[in-house]
Amino acid sequence: MKELGDPVIKELVLDVLKQHAPSLPKFASLVCELECVDMVDITLVEMNEQTESLKTVLNGNSLDFEELKNYMGKQGAVIHSVDQVVVKKNEE
Repeated sequence: MKELGDPVIKELVLDVLKQHAPSLPKFASLVCELECVDMVDITLVEMNEQTESLKTVLNGNSLDFEELKNYMGKQGAVIHSVDQVVVKKNEE
């Protein structure tokens, strides 16, 4: 459990590579089902015959990077890079 004042991740911008299935709307919905995620904004950057490269912006009160990475892996996606992180002191 996070203590008052401990830093928490509020936003992540990720470079994600995924297979064509699930579809982009389904993938975004699946990621948004995670308790730590409040909003998902995904932009298709590039597509080839087998994969899609995505700019994925995630917002939440306390994003759990490891949980996100593992869950995306179960959906056939891999995080290539973390391009931006917003961290704030926990106020709850």
